[in-house]
Amino acid sequence: MDVTKILFLSISLSLASLISADHGSTDCLYNTEKFNEVVSLKPHFIMFFAPWCGHCKRLAPTWDELAEKYNEDENSKVSIAKVDCTVETQLCADNGVKGYPTLKFFSPNADEALLFKGKRDIDNLESFIREQLQEPEAPKPPEPKHGLYELTKKDFKDHITSGNHFIKFYAPWCGHCKRLAPVWDELATGFEHLDDVTIAKVDCTTDKEVCDQFDVRGYPTLLFFKKGEMVEKYQGGRDHIALKNYVMKMVGKETKTETPPPPKAQEKPKKEEPVETESSVDVLTDDTFKDSVAKDLTLVKFYAPWCGHCKRLAPTWDTLAEKFDDNDKVSIAKIDCTVHKSTCQQYEVRGYPTLILFKNGKNVEKYSKSRELDSLFSFMNDHLNQAKDEL
Repeated sequence: MDVTKILFLSISLSLASLISADHGSTDCLYNTEKFNEVVSLKPHFIMFFAPWCGHCKRLAPTWDELAEKYNEDENSKVSIAKVDCTVETQLCADNGVKGYPTLKFFSPNADEALLFKGKRDIDNLESFIREQLQEPEAPKPPEPKHGLYELTKKDFKDHITSGNHFIKFYAPWCGHCKRLAPVWDELATGFEHLDDVTIAKVDCTTDKEVCDQFDVRGYPTLLFFKKGEMVEKYQGGRDHIALKNYVMKMVGKETKTETPPPPKAQEKPKKEEPVETESSVDVLTDDTFKDSVAKDLTLVKFYAPWCGHCKRLAPTWDTLAEKFDDNDKVSIAKIDCTVHKSTCQQYEVRGYPTLILFKNGKNVEKYSKSRELDSLFSFMNDHLNQAKDEL
């Protein structure tokens, strides 16, 4: 074989490869012989294109998707095909192709093909096919009546006046709230077509009045309302199935109770909670609190174990306690508000961590400055010096 023939063969193969790459599989690529053989036997939707055409390249993936859907279905009443007009020039001219891409629908009983003039997205192309085949339009799902409501003090009262409402009271920084968020969104989607129940949420950091009205002390708190009244605080599991079953029960819907699937064998067991190491911080309880703060200066951290800010403050709090370890006039303490709620409620703790200084049993000051070690240390030294001056 001489060099010229080798070069010609190489160029031909390269062009074929480019055409295939730009326009997907060649399964639906018709030449003149194939076109004349099958178009008169069955309805066809055909794209007449040129490989160099930018619009054709952009349409190619959509056209291949259309071809895959209809050509691989044994019950399909239409075939999707394409013709390369740089190769089948006479065939394209015979079918009045003057620009690329040209999309035409061929029906065996029609006198001439119908030109498609709509948008070239998959939905419009399929709608056109159904129209030509005189098939009914696929039914659209009903529009949702409502989704997840985000309530504020302005609209809360009006929202709960009638009907059933399952409401999440939360704080954006709360770890448990963040984990519940996608489940709560899914729950709202599941009930968006029902008239008699809504799924909602209230941000307690921006609408504190609403949360105080219903004595919300921890996050998330899930309350169920009927006809303007709070009827029950939800205490069950926080997975989607448990929450859905609860709502169905509360609205009186007949449903077969779903149970969560058993854990997969390959799932790793949950890690045990880390054990607290020794610390100079005094750990207070409802029973010991009063006596512990009765004398001298005590800086108390009111916290919740799940609170991210509390976790970040913990090592600083331990170091602060160590710095005053040898000073019997100062105590650095903490109290867990998820366990010892009575004391935390007594001092109106609304967020975590809350830092309060006690002097001889009296609430002296709520600390609101930087939580850096230097600031906390200076704050305690200033009050220690004031106490010495008073003596």
